[in-house]
Amino acid sequence: MNALNPLVSALPGESLTDLDDAQRRVLDAIDEHALIADLVELIRVPSVTGTDAESDLVHQQANRLGALGFDVDAWKLDLDELAARPDHPGTEAPRTEAYGVVGTLGGAGSDGEPALVLQGHVDVVPTGDLDKWPERDPWSGAIRDGIVHGRGACDMKAGVAANLAVARALAVSGVRLERPFAIHGVVSEEDGGLGAFATMLRGHRGAAAVITEPTSGRVVVANAGALTFELRVNGLAAHAGSRLAGRSAFEAFLPVHAALADLERSRNVAPHRLFDGNPLPYPISVGTIRAGDWASSVPDLLVAQGRIGVRLDEPVEQARAALEETVAGACAADPWLREHPVQVTWPGGQFASGHLDEADPLVGQVLSAIAETEGRRAACSAAPYGSDLRLYHGMGGIPTLHYGPGDVDFAHAPREQVRVEDVVATTRSLAVLAARRCGAHV
Repeated sequence: MNALNPLVSALPGESLTDLDDAQRRVLDAIDEHALIADLVELIRVPSVTGTDAESDLVHQQANRLGALGFDVDAWKLDLDELAARPDHPGTEAPRTEAYGVVGTLGGAGSDGEPALVLQGHVDVVPTGDLDKWPERDPWSGAIRDGIVHGRGACDMKAGVAANLAVARALAVSGVRLERPFAIHGVVSEEDGGLGAFATMLRGHRGAAAVITEPTSGRVVVANAGALTFELRVNGLAAHAGSRLAGRSAFEAFLPVHAALADLERSRNVAPHRLFDGNPLPYPISVGTIRAGDWASSVPDLLVAQGRIGVRLDEPVEQARAALEETVAGACAADPWLREHPVQVTWPGGQFASGHLDEADPLVGQVLSAIAETEGRRAACSAAPYGSDLRLYHGMGGIPTLHYGPGDVDFAHAPREQVRVEDVVATTRSLAVLAARRCGAHV
């Protein structure tokens, strides 16, 4: 055990006492070599969201949890049935099939409800330009100078590996759990949260949940939301040599883009204190633009897709209305767009915001576990992106937060990476949290 830093003051929700015998056993049972080997193996599976490799990793988790003695529920998602629900969270990637897995270990206290759920998603975003990656291989899982490299290294295969390491330690340590412990493995977090949505509809619950997304050493208790939008801007085609006979859809889009920039500024005035000085917690970003089909023609259609950030505790309908009203206002002020208004639709992922009260006991328990095992005082914060937190907390009624290994600045980036020492330290904190919440005893 790391010596407790004497500068760490008492934290709410849990007294800073020495670890008991059961907690020490669980810590001693963490196999650090297997932890990092699992991470490397996970990275080497190119589980880009929407691909079959997503489900391959879910099946792998089911097999591993079963071998550890967990009761395993592995099921195929009914994609058509889920898509027909009015509260479907949206997706960005097409899928022909997908699976979910929940593994449960331990006692039957609280009517069998797990005292703690550790959740992780197995899907990752595409790699981007291969020239930005060492040896042009984003799936290597290479370890250099104590750093593991590869797509998904921090977002969030390090968290998935940490969850499995905690599960393994609880299973092999010889401790008994008064209350159950659960692992949830989900797909589709990157494009909407379909896996978490299906897991909640399956009826899996817990007294508390930690999603082990990368948090840069902080405890993330809130997420902004993110709603994907699409704008269709009509123009009038003409020969480029007679440009004035037409109307460029690209030029028609420019005042709409300027209006979105004004909306972004107004929505980011005095953001919530949990964003800790982040000047842009609720960004509005246009991610893709397609216009025209011939270089010497005036483009007659522009299609732009982007995302608008949802403010903490803001209904998604209110965020949608703000963007729609802004686009309508830009159209009303423009002679061309007044006659040819922009069409706004909402395809793709629809992430509401999520917010756990900092006074919830789970927050203090996580902070105490970090202080006890890592010897530092962690801060609470909010993240400017959507996640499965809002589904577990809002839809499932489960107190949920993020705490996981990795620097979030490397997520979705070229040369994604995570430090080995961060993975190990976070795993130890999660193991102590699990032992305490589940009543581990010898």
